[in-house]
Amino acid sequence: MAVALNLDAVGKESEPVERSWTERDVILYALGVGAGAEDPTGPDLAYTTENSDGIQLQVLPTFPVLLGGGWIDIGSFNPAMLVHGEQSVTLRRPLPAKGTVRCVRRITGIYDKGKGAVVASEGEGVDVGTGETLFTTTMSVFIRGEGGFGGDRGPADEVPPIPERPADEVVTYPTRTDQALLYRLSGDRNPLHSDPTFAARAGFDKPILHGLCTYGFTGRALLSALCDGDVARFGSMAGRFSRPVFPGDSLTVRMWRLEDGTTALFRTENQHGDTVLDRGVFTLST
Repeated sequence: MAVALNLDAVGKESEPVERSWTERDVILYALGVGAGAEDPTGPDLAYTTENSDGIQLQVLPTFPVLLGGGWIDIGSFNPAMLVHGEQSVTLRRPLPAKGTVRCVRRITGIYDKGKGAVVASEGEGVDVGTGETLFTTTMSVFIRGEGGFGGDRGPADEVPPIPERPADEVVTYPTRTDQALLYRLSGDRNPLHSDPTFAARAGFDKPILHGLCTYGFTGRALLSALCDGDVARFGSMAGRFSRPVFPGDSLTVRMWRLEDGTTALFRTENQHGDTVLDRGVFTLST
């Protein structure tokens, strides 16, 4: 059968691109993932304001998901059939409130899942002034209808199972009915999250929330419960998107600490108890 995806893209790197951010970008992202929504004058002031007395602006650890590398041609497909599959971020140290990084992204695999294809990539952000690597990210997207080309199904999942006991930490956040409209101001203008007509073509009754917005809400919960709000203790976070979230849903993050003292497993559920982000692994910075 004809393959619309460009299988030769595996191993290709994007051209380096520079991504800059300011205090405004940091604050807008924090608001987009719910910081300050429940308590505007509480601990989230460290992420939502740059001029509060005695409080220094900090960058949420999941902010690097906005700073991807350049474009790599992976072929032709219907964009309405693309959904976010997995995402990880690893921080070398907390990001400054404003800066510039040089980013490169590389396609690490295109996998045949039968009913669709998975395109996996990894990126790196290097401080343009010092040459220091500040973060790395990995992501995969699932493109419905592009599988069945006889390719590799991809590596086996090595995430350990969640312990058979109650979660050690549970954090619940509400999302706003206009959460996607707010989050999209950080740069992701995919109409799947705002245009009812486009969402219907993708098979949804209404626009869905960005997967990376759910990811950011989850990151806030991990930061609060496992790092005591200290961004310097946030090492890495990885998870798989398993179900769409709609603006206005509530998100409950359940966390299980492992015996090594630096790793935790997590999953995020909606208000119905459905898992929306699973296979979650978090590590403290060492």
